[in-house]
Amino acid sequence: MLKDIISIKDPKSTAAEAFRTLRTNIQFSSFDEELDTIVITSTQPGEGKSTVATNLAVVMAHSGKKVLLMDCDLRKPTVHKKLGLSNKEGLSNLLSKEKKLDEVIKASDVENFYVLTTGPIPPNPSELLESNKFRNFLKEISSVFDIVLLDAPPVLAVTDAQILASFCNGVVFVAGYGQAEKKAIVRAKELIEKVSGKILGVVINKVPNTKDSYYYYNYEYK
Repeated sequence: MLKDIISIKDPKSTAAEAFRTLRTNIQFSSFDEELDTIVITSTQPGEGKSTVATNLAVVMAHSGKKVLLMDCDLRKPTVHKKLGLSNKEGLSNLLSKEKKLDEVIKASDVENFYVLTTGPIPPNPSELLESNKFRNFLKEISSVFDIVLLDAPPVLAVTDAQILASFCNGVVFVAGYGQAEKKAIVRAKELIEKVSGKILGVVINKVPNTKDSYYYYNYEYK
């Protein structure tokens, strides 16, 4: 199913170019701190955060970075569906010590691009992400990969994105054109800043492009 990802399917498209611009903007958004753990989230479901996270992972891998896309939406995971992967085993199995790292991380057809799905849905997602076990795992995995992208649940739905933002290097918001309300974005921003999360910028997603039939992705700094 990787062939359906726009950065692979049509690398010369407006959308793919926008993702490469997003990659560049993120790389140059901080000179004082290396951005190796980045949370991708939104205000509400259906704004395309998983699509953005997947395409961003692809273009980062194309630049030579070793990238891990980690599905941290332990309530409604979608990364495995987008990539056509099994979700029988994943992050939850790893943290419960049922599986080892090399048994759950999946290599994709794109060089340098790896995926860690959620695995079985745990009964306590927030507690799992807030645990020292998860934080220690993230530190460990960050030494193996150049960049770890964490696909997190919407900020206004649950506290998971706030938890991740509190100990990751940065947060990218995805806002669906015509979907995200200004008040909701402002509230989500406040919640992230409340836990000292660093907001890198906002991706305006699903903007109609009158030049062709595709939707394209636009990146704006905060």
